This record gives sequence, C-alpha cells and structure tokens, in this order.
Amino acid sequence: MNSPGVRRNVGTGMNALLIDRYHTVRRFTEKLCEPLSAEDCSIQSMPDVSPTRWHLAHTTWFFETMVLAEMPGYQVFDPHYGYLFNSYYNTLGAQFPRPQRGLLSRPGLAEVLDYRRHVDEQMERLLSDEGGRLTAQLSATTEIGIHHEQQHQELILTDIKHVLSHNPLAPVYRSGKSRPPSSLTTPGWSDFGEGLRWIGHEGSGFAYDNESPRHRVFLEPFAVCNRLVTSGDYLEFITDRGYTRPELWLSDGWRTLCERGWNAPLYWVGQDGGWLQFTLTGLREVDPTEPVCHVSYFEADAFARWAGARLPNEAEWAVAAEDQPIEGNFVDTLLANGAGIHPSPGNPAAAGKPAQMFGDVWEWTASPYVAYPGYNPPPGAVGEYNGKFMCNQFVLRGGSCATSSNHIRRTYRNFFPADARWQFSGLRLAR
Repeated sequence: MNSPGVRRNVGTGMNALLIDRYHTVRRFTEKLCEPLSAEDCSIQSMPDVSPTRWHLAHTTWFFETMVLAEMPGYQVFDPHYGYLFNSYYNTLGAQFPRPQRGLLSRPGLAEVLDYRRHVDEQMERLLSDEGGRLTAQLSATTEIGIHHEQQHQELILTDIKHVLSHNPLAPVYRSGKSRPPSSLTTPGWSDFGEGLRWIGHEGSGFAYDNESPRHRVFLEPFAVCNRLVTSGDYLEFITDRGYTRPELWLSDGWRTLCERGWNAPLYWVGQDGGWLQFTLTGLREVDPTEPVCHVSYFEADAFARWAGARLPNEAEWAVAAEDQPIEGNFVDTLLANGAGIHPSPGNPAAAGKPAQMFGDVWEWTASPYVAYPGYNPPPGAVGEYNGKFMCNQFVLRGGSCATSSNHIRRTYRNFFPADARWQFSGLRLAR
C-alpha cells in the first residue's frame, strides 16, 4: 500500500517539533501498511477487529474532527465520514456499528488515502501557524491525536494478524531475519519491601488522563519474577492438563474456556504431537524460550495459580518497573533491525532486577481498570477517551513488540476485557 506524499514546510521552535512528530507518526502508519493489499485492508475477522482501511480513516477523522473542525471556515472532506469513522464518541454523533465495519466496501483504500493527504495538508498549514491560528488547546489536542494514532498502529498489527490467521495459506505479513538460538533463562525473584509508595504520572511530559493523578499506595512485601513466563513454561501447564482442570480457573474463565474450546494460546496449532504458532512472519514452531503471547487474563490467572504464584497488581508492577530503563523489543526498533514483529527471548536479568519490563508483550496485572483517586475526565469529547471504559476491564502494563518505543511510559495503563486474546498479551508471576 503506497500513499501520496505531503509537502513539508520548515517551521521553528515548538511548531517545528510538532510538525515533525505529526508527519513521522503519520508516515509510520503507512509504512506498517506497505505489505498489505487493498483486499487485506478491507477484512474484518471478528467484531473486535477493524479493517486496516478503517484505522487509516478513523485516525484521520480524529485530526479533522478534534482539531481542524475547530477552525472557522473549515469544510470537512466528506460529511458522511463523521458517521462512518467515529469510533465511540457519543458527544460527536452516531456511529456506524462496529461489528459491521467489514461490510463497508466504500470508500475504497484509494479514497481513504486521498482523505489522509487532504487532512495532512490542512494540518501542516495549521501547525505551521499560518495566520496565528494554532492555539495551545489545538496543540494539546494534536499531541493526543498523535498518540491516538500510535495506539491504532498497534491495532493495525494485532488486527491484521487475526485477519491473516484465518487464511489457510498462512500468509506472511512481513518477513524478518531469524534470531540465533537462545537458552532458557532460569527464573528467579526480585523482592520489594513493604511501605508507602507513589504511583501515577506527574510532570510536564505527555500522558493520558487515566495515568493521573499521582497518588500514594501502601504495599505489603512482595516479589516479582525476574523474567516473563515463556512458551516453554506454558507448555508444561498444557501438558499438566491445565485446560481441563476447573480448580485452576475463575468461574467466568472456566465458562469461557468451555464455550470457546480453548486448549492453548491463540494462534497455537497442535500438529504431530507438537505445537506450531501463526506469527506475522508466518507459521512456525513454538519457541520455548520466547515469552508466551496471546493469552487472556483468564489464562494468565489460571497459569499463575497452577505455578503456585499470582499476577502482580498494578501498583506492584509500577514499583518494580520504576527504576528500569524503558528498553526492549518495540515495533520501530524491530523493523529498524530487520527483525520480525514478534516477542523475543529475554536476556538474563541483573541480580535482583526484573528483566523485560517493557516491550515484547503487554503484561496482565490483577488490577481492574478503575480511576485513580481524584481522577476526573476532561470536558468534551476527549473525556470519552478513557474514563467511560472503567468497567469490566483489567490493566496491562509495559507495552509490546507492536508498541512504538516513543509511545510507551512507565505510567502507561492499557486495558482489555478478561477474555481478550488477540492483543500481544503475556504475563509475569508475583508472590
């Protein structure tokens, strides 16, 4: 998939930084779509998955609606797009039903790319501050839109993986150089003492509203495993009949397992007594040294129970990660190195320190996704971004191999329902 270019103005100061950031993120979205055909971009394989073409249009709609439409005299590209590409912003009007996005053959991919080019041109004029129209509020909303697009970059990857996995040809999204063989790191534990700790975002850097306010939590003594749970660990759980023992499962988890016939992580395929897994680089054998991936909260909790441990709560994860560098396998670094977009085996942890806290897989925590003490959603449509989802979801931390390295933060709170498996989600044990 190729997109027309956009002219670049040379700005100064903060405007230039915002213009560069805007275009860098927009180009990276289209880079992720380069291996895809127009047919690939139109499929919706389940209600939680959106067609790639929809992601390309929705992120563009966000900038048009939240930023450009605030300027006097701006004419929207197509008045129908507000209905087709609004995701869940009820204050902005009705939305086309999410489970039916794959039924939309029009506008086609070429038209969506024209839409992106049009909005990019208008955004550049605004961000160049022609006529002094760029207010502090529009700059702040643009920054939200940039991070919003990075979230949808990750969704493009998770969604197209689900789409391609249904094709019996097991198509390759993007090939990557193979990794050298790795040995399995022996698990150990990093201990943390009791006490009153601070968690949550503070400072001038960007963060979503759900990461604040910074607040105190009291923690009992705890320990987290120095590495992620691997596919080899998880194979032992499967071999020990983990999917047939109801005593290991939460009630809703056992019901879900029985209804959906789960017997392994999503994308694992039993064959000739072993296991293959579908990846964005095609179908290949399960590597026991890699972090296990595409497991639900229910599966993560059952494994932890089987292992005689538990999942860390959100505050424990935050305290364990607070001194760790934000380094790891992220989508931009993997592509820059010519590697496949897939979790990688970890290196041995430093003494007393947990490894792979960032990148590779989102880590399930035992904490429900709720507001921090003192949280208030911002006014207007932006207030619908995070706050209204604080029900029946669990928090995940740390980012994944589909997350950009300049998008993740120590305070970043991702959230999904307990049965979600199509995200790059894994787990770390605690006790």
